[in-house]
Amino acid sequence: AVLYCALRLVRDRRRPLSRTAAVVLGLPVLGLAVAAAGAVSPGAGLAGLGRYLQVFVLVPAAVLLLVRDRADVRLLAWSMAGLALWQGAVGVHQYVTGTGASYQGERIRAVGTFGPQDVMGMATVVSLGLVCAVGLALGRTPVRQRLFAAGCALVLLLPLALSFSRGAWIATAVTCAVQLLLAGVRRALAVGAAAVAAAVVLVGGFGVGTAMLQERVGSITQVADAPDQSVTDRYTMWAAAAGMWRERPLTGVGLKGFPEHRDAHASLALSSGSETDGAGAGYRRQPLLSPHNMYLLVLAEQGLIGLLALAGSWLALLVLGLRRLRAARRAHGAVPDCAFVACGLLVWQLTDFAYADIGGPSTVLTAVCFGLAAWWALGLRAQEVAER
Repeated sequence: AVLYCALRLVRDRRRPLSRTAAVVLGLPVLGLAVAAAGAVSPGAGLAGLGRYLQVFVLVPAAVLLLVRDRADVRLLAWSMAGLALWQGAVGVHQYVTGTGASYQGERIRAVGTFGPQDVMGMATVVSLGLVCAVGLALGRTPVRQRLFAAGCALVLLLPLALSFSRGAWIATAVTCAVQLLLAGVRRALAVGAAAVAAAVVLVGGFGVGTAMLQERVGSITQVADAPDQSVTDRYTMWAAAAGMWRERPLTGVGLKGFPEHRDAHASLALSSGSETDGAGAGYRRQPLLSPHNMYLLVLAEQGLIGLLALAGSWLALLVLGLRRLRAARRAHGAVPDCAFVACGLLVWQLTDFAYADIGGPSTVLTAVCFGLAAWWALGLRAQEVAER
C-alpha cells in the first residue's frame, strides 16, 4: 500500500500532505530515531525503527492519501465488520465445540484463526469490527443500513465476551460509550439500555461459561486482593518498564530493549512465561517479552522524548478529529458515519494501549485505524465532508 501510494504521488506530481499533516504524522520519527541509535544492537534498532515507522507513520499516511471520500471509509469499515463476523463465528464455534485455546483447563477460549500464541488477535479484530458497526449505525445513512449495522454490533458482543480479553472489553465499552455520547445523550441512554439487555440475554444461557465470565470480569479489579498470575505478571512488567525509564529517563533503553533489560528490573513475582495450549496447537510456554502497555513500552524503550513525540501525535489526531466532528455537527445538525468510525477507532486504540501493545498479525489493523483517524482529522476531503 505504501509503495502504491508513493508511485501515485510521483505520477500525479502533487504535494502529498498538508503542513499540519506532515508535522502530526512525522512527529514520532524524532523519538524513534533517537531510540534506534540507543538500541542494544544495530539490527534491533533498524528492526524496531522499521516496525514503528510502518505502523504509526507510513501506513497511516498511505491510508490518508489513498482514501478518497466517505464511500471509501464505509468500504473499510464494512470490511472490518465482515472480518470481525468471520473471526467471531470461528471463535464461537471453538467455544461450543471445545476446540478453542485453553482457559482454566478447558479449551473454550475463542481465538479465531490466530491460534493460542496470539490470544488477543481475534479480540482485537472483533472489537474493531464492533466499533465500526456502531459508528455506521449512528451516522447519516439509510435506515436499513443502520439497522443492519446495529445488528452486526449486537452479534459481535458474543464472540467478544468469549475471547475472555479484559483489555478488549474495557476498550470497547469505553469507545462505544464515547461514540454514543458524541451522537447525543438521549440516544446514548436508549442504546445503552438496549445493549445491556442484549448482553444479559446473550450471556445468560451459558452455564459454566457464565461463571467463568463473571470471574474474568471480577478479576479486572483484583489488583491487590488475591490477583491471578496474569494480573501479577502484568503489574510486575509495568514496574519493570517504569524502572527502565527511571534509569534512562530521556532516551530509554533503546528500541527492542525491553526483553534485554526485563530481568534486571523485574521482581521475583514475575513468572517465567505464559502457558498456551489448544486451538490446533500443542502446549507451549511463551516468554513475557513486553509489558502489555504501549505507553510504558514506549516510555521504557524511547524515554520521555519518544513518548511525548508518539503520544503527542496521537493526541493531536484525537483533538483535531473531535474538532472536525464538532464542526460537522454545527454545519449539518448531525454527524456523518465516517466521523464516528474514525474517532471511535482512535479512541479504542488509545484505550487498549493501556492494556496491550503492538504485535502479531492484527497490528496491520492498528495502522489502518490510525490512517482512518488521520484522514478524518487531517484530510482535505474529510474537511469538505464536515463543512458541506
